[in-house]
Amino acid sequence: MAERSTAAVDVADNSGDEPLTAKAEQATADGVAQTRERDTAADEDAAENDEPTSRGASSPPELHSGHKLARRYRLEECVTRLDGFSSWRAVDEKLRRAVGVHLLPADHPRARSVLAAARSSALLGDPRFVQVLDAVEENDLVYVVHEWLPDATELTAVLAAGPLEAHDAYQLVTQTSQAMAAAHREGLAHLRLTPSAVLRTSTGQYRIRGLAVNAALRGISSDTPQRTDTEAIGALLYASLTQRWPYEDDAYGLSGLPKGVGLIAPDQVRAGVHRGLSELAMRALVNDGATASRQEPPCTTPEELVKAIGEMPRIRPPEPTFTAPPEYQRTTYQQGTYGRPAVHPGATQPVPAPPPPLQSRTGRALKWAVSALLIAALGLGSWQLADALMDRENSGEPGTSESSGGGDKGEPKSGKTLSVKDAKELVVEGQAQDPNKVSGTYDGDDATLWRTKTYNDGPELAPYKPGVGIVYDLGSAEHVSAASIDVLYGGARTSVTLYAVDSLSPSTPLSSMKKIGTGTTSGTTLKVKADKKPVKSQYVLLWLTAVPKSATDGFYSAGFKQAIKDVKFTG
Repeated sequence: MAERSTAAVDVADNSGDEPLTAKAEQATADGVAQTRERDTAADEDAAENDEPTSRGASSPPELHSGHKLARRYRLEECVTRLDGFSSWRAVDEKLRRAVGVHLLPADHPRARSVLAAARSSALLGDPRFVQVLDAVEENDLVYVVHEWLPDATELTAVLAAGPLEAHDAYQLVTQTSQAMAAAHREGLAHLRLTPSAVLRTSTGQYRIRGLAVNAALRGISSDTPQRTDTEAIGALLYASLTQRWPYEDDAYGLSGLPKGVGLIAPDQVRAGVHRGLSELAMRALVNDGATASRQEPPCTTPEELVKAIGEMPRIRPPEPTFTAPPEYQRTTYQQGTYGRPAVHPGATQPVPAPPPPLQSRTGRALKWAVSALLIAALGLGSWQLADALMDRENSGEPGTSESSGGGDKGEPKSGKTLSVKDAKELVVEGQAQDPNKVSGTYDGDDATLWRTKTYNDGPELAPYKPGVGIVYDLGSAEHVSAASIDVLYGGARTSVTLYAVDSLSPSTPLSSMKKIGTGTTSGTTLKVKADKKPVKSQYVLLWLTAVPKSATDGFYSAGFKQAIKDVKFTG
């Protein structure tokens, strides 16, 4: 019986059967709607880093739709067949989900490097990348199993419809550069970061597929991997701004630049391109250090690109446009013409005079009665308004000062929005949730957010965790009276508690923290108010103890989870 060697990251499932990738299992999605990879001869020529390969050195295994690997992965459709390997859309029958599979013979000259690349990529476990789920050598075959996203669209298809708006292009370069910077910190490079390797989900998140694996399958290497990936990000940004590939050759369904012109800035290729993004693309591309303004130094690593993006003014999403409702045609009451002469077209008709005002005794009485009713209504409304204002002042609602006894003049008026200076995820037990995305909860941009992991049971996080959350730094001690929290997933239920803590990394246990207030919602907006009166603190902990059950969304699989989009504190 052939020896079966699995990736180091694989563990056995509960049934003791075939291996699964434990780390990638947390972040995988369940679905099937991914466009096929366009690996054509022209595409290969456009990838400047591709090394010459020997066609026919090892023929691809003769497999067909319906073939089953490891008694669980059923091949459905071949999407790429190239240079001795093939890529398939398949079904994991054990977990009933779609997956992707790369297949090549075990004696293929690149089989060892593909297995090593898959194992390294799976160990990263970053949800911004399409996750490797399994890496196996079995029956003279090497195969790598990866996620197949249900709602993702290749950037190739997105750009076929036209260039991106400035905000979308900004999100693309921000998310891809941050993801690649994180990968390079772990010693991983992509080396084939093309439009077909970048996927956009329905929630606006960009995910990168083929980290390390795509290059290993094609035998691509680089002496300067960080520079190679940075230039690739610059090319993606250039294409998203202009709908043109920044080289002379056409590639990925995009027209190249005119021959002999050289590399010109995006805002010179297409009118209306954001100047800051145009300069950023030029700084990332290899062009002898030139930029659109010829004043900024080039970016040679993804980390430098992330820093350059951070120095730019944030590009906000466009304001929503509202279409005025159509004007409705006025209809007038037309009196009947019974007993009147017919109206002839073109004839001038006399304008009927309005009826005379009521001058009789009945008419004068009616006018006095209407006037008295109006005066009584005004008086009643004024009395009710004054009574409501008095009740609001006595109850201490936001916008008024809370009164107690003779009135506490030391209490500040509530309703002031408190700015957040910094934030940090708090980990009490187990692993962190999404520590690199904490800033997305207070930047005012709904497209950026912080996510929890996906849990099998809920909505209470206990006993898996006592809770998850973020500590916010308000810059100085402030009276905190409420918090408004926008979350991504609705459903029963989301529970949040606010605590006043001593620092970004609290030294006291949860049981000793000063509680501000608690709130629960089944919607996507949650308001948490102070239980008694505002609490003065510089640091506020937002602590999630219950999360709703949600379906697969292309980022995480179905289960109990939540994501925070925006948090605002009021004093």
